[in-house]
Amino acid sequence: MIFAIKRATLFLSIFTTAAFSQTALQQQHDYAICLYNSEEYFDAITEFKRLLFFDGKNEFTFEANSMIGKSYKAGAKFDDAIRYFVLAQIAAPSKDKVFETQIEIIRCNILRRTTDRALRILSDLEADPSFINNKAEINYWRGWALMFDDRWKDAAAEFKKIEKAHPLNAIAENINEQIYSVTLAKSLSYIIPGAGQFYTGHYFSGALSLAWNILWGYLTVNAFIGNRIFDGLMVGNLLWFRFYRGNIQNAEKFALEENLKIINNGLKYLQNEYNGEKP
Repeated sequence: MIFAIKRATLFLSIFTTAAFSQTALQQQHDYAICLYNSEEYFDAITEFKRLLFFDGKNEFTFEANSMIGKSYKAGAKFDDAIRYFVLAQIAAPSKDKVFETQIEIIRCNILRRTTDRALRILSDLEADPSFINNKAEINYWRGWALMFDDRWKDAAAEFKKIEKAHPLNAIAENINEQIYSVTLAKSLSYIIPGAGQFYTGHYFSGALSLAWNILWGYLTVNAFIGNRIFDGLMVGNLLWFRFYRGNIQNAEKFALEENLKIINNGLKYLQNEYNGEKP
């Protein structure tokens, strides 16, 4: 009888301890989630790591690692975020969770501008028969990766695969149409000095470049006609060639500067005005 009571007491003690432990872990989990939702990301990281430490049965391994990754991502610590997303992927309980975690890794790569890595992961997902029903989402994030890589025409094509009237398709096409061709700007300036500047909207610089090239070209030719060979070589090499080369360099610089403005304005619009999911 006494032995039976002791055994029942021991069983009750073990059961109570296990129940308490599970309750404590759940409370720790809920507290960490609360910190994350309150945007206290680095405190949330500490609490999720504490949860992982005490989680002897690995019941929270996937979610805790995933939330640590999201917290690091929110703090722009993309390398750390990817490391924990990889750990979450290893512990993923299903194929859906694997896909979800891979997308988080892709989004981090987009934000840190490692576009080739993001595109490679997307290609691997596309080739996996398990994710054949996720084609639209794969195209969506490939489009975002291409936009961050300044490949707006290719990005538009990806969004068009999802839906011809997709809002990001229209945005990407609009930005692509606004971007200046650096090659064209330089080529125009090769043919007519100042033409590249006119092409990019820098009319005063273009007119000035054209005027200087006409002046020094006239003086160079005039010197050769007057048999002043040395003067012609000096003016041609030191002045005319300098202004002609500078005109081409300016055309390239202006095209790059204008494109940077267009792209930055486009990304700012996406950040502030686009209501869909973003990296």
